[in-house]
Amino acid sequence: MDADLPYMVGFSRFPGIGPARFKLLYDYFGSAKTAWGASLSELLGIKLGNTLSRQFVEFRKTADVDGYLKTLETLHVVPLTIRDPKYPRLLREIPDAPFVLYVLGKKGNTPINLERTIAVVGTRRITAYGKEVTQHLVRGLVKNGITIVSGMAYGIDAAAHWSALEAGGKTIAVLGCGIDIIAPAGNARLYQSIAGGGGAIVTEMPLGHRPLKGLFPARNRIISGLSLGTLVVEGASDSGALITARNAAEQGREVFAVPGPITSVYSKASAGLIKNGATLVESAEDILSAVGLAHTGRTEAVKTPVRGSSEEEQKILDLLVSGRLPIDDIVRGSGLTAGKVAAILTVLEIRGSVRDYGEKLYGLCN
Repeated sequence: MDADLPYMVGFSRFPGIGPARFKLLYDYFGSAKTAWGASLSELLGIKLGNTLSRQFVEFRKTADVDGYLKTLETLHVVPLTIRDPKYPRLLREIPDAPFVLYVLGKKGNTPINLERTIAVVGTRRITAYGKEVTQHLVRGLVKNGITIVSGMAYGIDAAAHWSALEAGGKTIAVLGCGIDIIAPAGNARLYQSIAGGGGAIVTEMPLGHRPLKGLFPARNRIISGLSLGTLVVEGASDSGALITARNAAEQGREVFAVPGPITSVYSKASAGLIKNGATLVESAEDILSAVGLAHTGRTEAVKTPVRGSSEEEQKILDLLVSGRLPIDDIVRGSGLTAGKVAAILTVLEIRGSVRDYGEKLYGLCN
């Protein structure tokens, strides 16, 4: 286990420390462990703020990090730090990436492809047109091995998740609350279907954190950050989906919008986005072309995972399921020596399971 993981998890539970302040602490002290044990005078010295510094020192006195980690294990929740090779590559690239991401999903199922991800968002007040379009586009994306990302809200979000599951694909639900809280409660069956094998539930919020309206913009940046592009299906002119679309644009990701009836208030969000340069979408192929993914015509979700011929090979293959990694990250993540990793990668390359994508960046063969 990464020596910093318990302390990064500890910081993630303290409400005053987000990505920017954690980076300040980490850059100054050199490790999460050292920052966690810093004195009040040291915290004040880096201008963390008088009130916040004192609140943190008090919080630290009663924070049972070991107990919290055991609770996560009992709930089958995995905390992924931004240093972990399994942390989603696309999310790591955004400026304000969560330094800890909590993940709930059933092990042993078809791996989630985090390199082929599209976010699908829109209004909670879904229309018959919106539902039909969501189902049509998501089926086409899943058929081409795309993982669907959304926020598990009512309306377009729920339709996107269900459409992915019904098409035999994978989907990621990003919550604006603790991973142990199902919100909205009416989506309990959807939550269980995703966590039970249909994908993963993720959040940056600690256990027990209730959903608050002000947290959803932060949640939305994770939805877009996990994705190659964001598709807005329906939404009013003040739709929260526009926040996700703006995040995507700021993160350098593609923005897509579905045109709707001009008489519908829920066509306003898409119409505004298209006027401002978003890609107009009529089919899954429009999205695939824009993000540079080939139309395969196959359902990647039922593809047999690559298996290694030894436990050591499997360790490396499991790491690469989440995306391409530098060889140094593979060494750290596998716990093997650099020489052993290099030798195994050579064998896997010869076998056609792994490819060197340049500058010692390795990934699974497509």
